[in-house]
Amino acid sequence: METLEFVIYPDGRVQEKVTGIIGASCAEVTAAIEAQLGQVLTHEPSSEYFATIVQQSNVVNTQTTFSDW
Repeated sequence: METLEFVIYPDGRVQEKVTGIIGASCAEVTAAIEAQLGQVLTHEPSSEYFATIVQQSNVVNTQTTFSDW
């Protein structure tokens, strides 16, 4: 499940936490929100940011040979 969590501090700072999005695409999801919020002071990528999606293929190659005995 993809979630965006925001914590707004009394001094106006906003902390944003993204979970459930694999890879750097989380930056695309949050870009418009960050543009409206103002200056971004820091980014702290999570382990999900550095993860890669593994795709498994269901293609099986078979080869049958017959002997000429």
